[in-house]
Amino acid sequence: MFYDAFSAIRKGRETFRHDSFGDEAFWTDRLRLHQAIAGADLGGVGPGVDPATALAVGLKVDVAALPRKLKRALRRGQVDLTSPATTLELLRLDAVLGLKGKVDADGGLASVGITCALCHSSVDDSFAPGIGRRLDGWANRDLDSGLIISLAPDLSVFTALLGVDEATVKLVLRSWGPGKFDASLLLDGKAFRPDGGAAAVLIPPAFGLAGFNLHTWTGWGSVSHWNALVANLEMGGQGTFYDPRLDDASKFPIAAANGFGDVRPENDRITAKLAQLQLYQLALEAPRPPRHSFDSAAARRGETVFNRQADCARCHVPPLFTEPGWNLHTPAELGIDDFQAKRGPEDRYRTAPLKGLWTHASGGYYHDGRFASLLEVVEHYDGNFGLGLSEGDKSDLIEYLKSL
Repeated sequence: MFYDAFSAIRKGRETFRHDSFGDEAFWTDRLRLHQAIAGADLGGVGPGVDPATALAVGLKVDVAALPRKLKRALRRGQVDLTSPATTLELLRLDAVLGLKGKVDADGGLASVGITCALCHSSVDDSFAPGIGRRLDGWANRDLDSGLIISLAPDLSVFTALLGVDEATVKLVLRSWGPGKFDASLLLDGKAFRPDGGAAAVLIPPAFGLAGFNLHTWTGWGSVSHWNALVANLEMGGQGTFYDPRLDDASKFPIAAANGFGDVRPENDRITAKLAQLQLYQLALEAPRPPRHSFDSAAARRGETVFNRQADCARCHVPPLFTEPGWNLHTPAELGIDDFQAKRGPEDRYRTAPLKGLWTHASGGYYHDGRFASLLEVVEHYDGNFGLGLSEGDKSDLIEYLKSL
């Protein structure tokens, strides 16, 4: 009997887009985030979150979920984008990517949860900025997840785990900025780098991951491992998770103290969906760059530079653009510091895939966005490895990277 891969991929897409894995228990019952979204006038607390604010902090709206009447009203400027009630209506329509809201009969927000699509999907802005057709797998580099979390009325889960007061928790969360998230914060408690900078890393894309081994910035594991870790430990879902590396109290003191390396709830709402979710993610191809977004002739010359003078292909092996096999390197090999590497289990950095690089240029390059442009990346390697690239070589190489 053959495995129905197409059916599994469709189910995986549904999970990716819409399944909260029961994480309402975290976002609603513990953080009470739904109250901050609704606002005092709608049974919550504070001013609430209106659509204009939601779009400003990077939330995206699926235009396919909007009724024609609502789209016409939006085009005519007849929708109040300064009212939290409008946000609740968008949640009732299931139109906000990655945010699952249950609106009760009285128009209040009864609960809220999140899905994979919150961080790893965007829209094409075809209707308006922040409103358009879904782009699954794209890193949402506009999403200010730390700021959104900091709005929750009850942050006691963070104060208890980190051993600090609420003001400090908010300071940490708001230090992340758009397009970044710190998945290690509740594992090791390292909120800031030694130089005082935020410890959060860029949200990576979830497309183009088929064919290679380790999928996270610091080599935690494959897609299926990271999905299980994130669904349980970051999203707050209800499932089984096992990784005894988190029992290392010297490296992961918070995780070890709280048993995060062996989680086994009575009602597992995650594990049965991991295989289908993995298939869907592996089926997401990296999008091709738009026409005329790069110089074709220069890109052809740049491919030669990539494969020969710059020797980029030694690690970014075409057509995967990462190593087949153990795709990790020491910080010294990359010529950078080891702060983030040591927050992972292998003390190394992954060779990031390069296809679709053009989709996630916002926020900079490398795991933490330390290089603002591709030119800075190229010059880093040119200086670190003594490549002796000319200015023309650098320019051509950049055009090639933009063409992938």
